[in-house]
Amino acid sequence: MSMAKITSARRNALPSSKFGLPQERKYPLDTRGRAANAKGRATQQVKAGRLSPASAARIRAKANKILGKG
Repeated sequence: MSMAKITSARRNALPSSKFGLPQERKYPLDTRGRAANAKGRATQQVKAGRLSPASAARIRAKANKILGKG
């Protein structure tokens, strides 16, 4: 299953609350597909040393709410 790309216009129109990291406007969580993708990407970034475990936990928590897992 491939996810549709998000256009710049669509991404810019999203409120900050729809991002896993709202301050940086990273990890858009506007759809279930993007929420699932954000969880995987956050884990990858922690393993690569580019994201703190605490930030990844926040992303996972927000994504889980969208996915109905928590």
